Amino acid sequence: MSTFDTIREMIVDQFQLDPALVTPEATLEALKIDSLSAVEFMFLLEEKFNVDASDEHGDLRTVQDVVDEIDRLLARQQGNADTRTASKAAP
Repeated sequence: MSTFDTIREMIVDQFQLDPALVTPEATLEALKIDSLSAVEFMFLLEEKFNVDASDEHGDLRTVQDVVDEIDRLLARQQGNADTRTASKAAP
């Protein structure tokens, strides 16, 4: 399942929305997700994807912005894991 598919499923479940409304281009505002709800949702995503989302998230306006942020955090986490693995392998 892609990051988008997972996040869309979570948005649908969390906010009781029609899946057809949750598109990459959909704004959080149009989905009636206010800023407090968005922050709380980011904590759920942090747990689901096992990432540290405690730093600044930038301006998350659309569903795609949220997907991109999670993908960025996953890539950073993977990069950190690769660095730790490489440093352990070095003589």
